Amino acid sequence: MSLFGYGRREVERRIGHLSQLGGLRCHTLTDGAAAGVRAVDFHTTNGFEFTVLADRGMDISEARYKGLSLCWRSPSGDTAPAFYDPRGLEWLWTFFGGLLTTCGLAQVGPPHTDQGEELGLHGRVSTIPAERVCCSERWEGDHLWLEVSGVVREARLFGANLEMHRTIRARADRPWLEVRDRIVNAGARRSPCMLLYHINTGFPLLDEDAELVLPTTKVEPRDAEAEQDASTWMQLHAPVAGYREKVYFHNMQASGDGHVTCALINRPLGIGLRLRYRKDELPEFTQWKMLGDREYVLGLEPGNCRPLGRAAERAAGRLVELEVGQEIGAGFEIEVVEGEQALDEMKKQASLPA
Repeated sequence: MSLFGYGRREVERRIGHLSQLGGLRCHTLTDGAAAGVRAVDFHTTNGFEFTVLADRGMDISEARYKGLSLCWRSPSGDTAPAFYDPRGLEWLWTFFGGLLTTCGLAQVGPPHTDQGEELGLHGRVSTIPAERVCCSERWEGDHLWLEVSGVVREARLFGANLEMHRTIRARADRPWLEVRDRIVNAGARRSPCMLLYHINTGFPLLDEDAELVLPTTKVEPRDAEAEQDASTWMQLHAPVAGYREKVYFHNMQASGDGHVTCALINRPLGIGLRLRYRKDELPEFTQWKMLGDREYVLGLEPGNCRPLGRAAERAAGRLVELEVGQEIGAGFEIEVVEGEQALDEMKKQASLPA
């Protein structure tokens, strides 16, 4: 795509500052529980906007397309990392939801004790401020690229020392973003490495007329609650008072290039969201279906583990452990798709072959 039909040189003749085309805005939140949190806003030429919180593990809080929210926002809103409490379920007090909350790196799942270590809900990586944060706006040919990178270090003495090197980039002429992580064991001992991308879609993209399409070959309910509606895991509806969350584990089929494509389509709005990732990097996929009053969210969660807790993943043989100096890579892409033809094509990509 070109910028309004022009190449770089013709565009530059028509602007006084790059911000006319979008770009990055670095700032610090100042109000309430979010006071002091460093943030980076991404703005594109086509109405796609999102915010990266550098002090919250470089996760993505708000995300919008032409003014429409793409994600669900928790009642807590954005909160500073100082409010994090690792005990039990206290993680929920600082869970802002947003387009992305990263779970890990030493634990994903419910509170429990593993090999004598007490572990809280979903780990601590999302509450760690990033180091060496760097922002970039640069031209590559006729495309303007927007990028922020940084290092999130989950480390303690006599324990794990994991570095998550994260890069988030977007292109000014396309409603698309990519999150790319490189996780390195920089410590002195072998270390578990659990990673789950908690992607939280919400209203108005998520609604009773929305359609979820996943290339799933097998669905496993997490518990008896999910088992009751296992045959309707893909069906969405209006909020229900007293709704209890339902969690499903999917075995996804990758395409010939190794990627998995997921789609959430809202035909009345004329838009959809495409999630794309590599199955060899993220072999597990969790669906969080929480369609309650004021708690109306659909989580699409690729990961290298299931959110059952480190001890359960160890027992199941799914726990990834990194040797000293070893590293792994993972990430995903999200794109907003608009128009009937494009939505039909995305649905075809996310569907199992007939």
